[in-house]
Amino acid sequence: MPKRTSWTDNANHPHVNESEFIARLRGLATHPAARGLMDDAAVLDLGGQGLVLTHDMLVEGVHYLPDDPPHSVAWKLIAVNMSDLAAKGAKPLGVMLGFSLTGGDDWDEAFVQGLDEALTYFNVPLLGGDTVSMPAGAPRALGLTAIGAASIREVPSRTGAKPGDLLFVSGALGSSGAGLAILRDNPTPEVPEAAALIDAYRRPMPDMALGQVLAPFVTAMADISDGLLIDARRIAEASCCAASIDIAMVPLSPDFVALRGNSTQDRLFAATAGDDYRLLFAVDPSRRAEIEVVANSQRAQLTKVGRFAEGAGLSIHEGEHALPLPSRLGYLHG
Repeated sequence: MPKRTSWTDNANHPHVNESEFIARLRGLATHPAARGLMDDAAVLDLGGQGLVLTHDMLVEGVHYLPDDPPHSVAWKLIAVNMSDLAAKGAKPLGVMLGFSLTGGDDWDEAFVQGLDEALTYFNVPLLGGDTVSMPAGAPRALGLTAIGAASIREVPSRTGAKPGDLLFVSGALGSSGAGLAILRDNPTPEVPEAAALIDAYRRPMPDMALGQVLAPFVTAMADISDGLLIDARRIAEASCCAASIDIAMVPLSPDFVALRGNSTQDRLFAATAGDDYRLLFAVDPSRRAEIEVVANSQRAQLTKVGRFAEGAGLSIHEGEHALPLPSRLGYLHG
């Protein structure tokens, strides 16, 4: 149940799929800040200072479970937008909320409490927004616009990867997807590992500080919202390169391994589940040592999972052995 992370990512239409809808929008989004709708945020140049803008939505039953606690829904709404800013190396300046009133006063109150907690944690102010009333029984639809200040002039995008670049990911993958699977199959697990995975799903922790430190060293960067494979393919397509990923290198958390394992299928699950909100970035091999210094200084887990090459498309392998692409690379609307 992952979400997408911008106009590039959020189209949902009963007859036109996501990619087709975005293609129709590209003719309208001609301003340079829109980056051709090939990125996961807009970057407005204010005379040398980049203003990063992103907007995300969460819809009940699509991006979160109907019985997810409202305070965790509020946290997730803030966190996934902060993840977009992290992928641009941006410092949060503020957010604007779009909220649907459905008559559930207790739910709304708990949501506000969770919103307060998340705003405080990420040190970002609420600047305004809008509320609307929904018909009885309609699913909740929540939106958030996040505004950030770029930390460098050349704000990272999806389009800068080059043949020969290495592909890295921050943190571990698959924990959120495993947590969602637990909630669907067994909503009241009693083992600590399950609780940790559920927490990863409900309370993602984007790499805010890491994104700002990495920004000067990367050639391309995005966050993993829909899954490693599909988001790596998006970087490859935007950069006019081919990408290959070594499934054996997909990093897993100890809690994930304890409950699911670390087989090829487990790693493929982690690479396609989405909702991880980790950073995915390309680096010139000559800067690998600098990336390792960044990892040490930030006490961050950075793992090389692949590389870019001449050509197009995505391929996967496990060590020296080529693997077929799974039928599903990640989450897609439509």
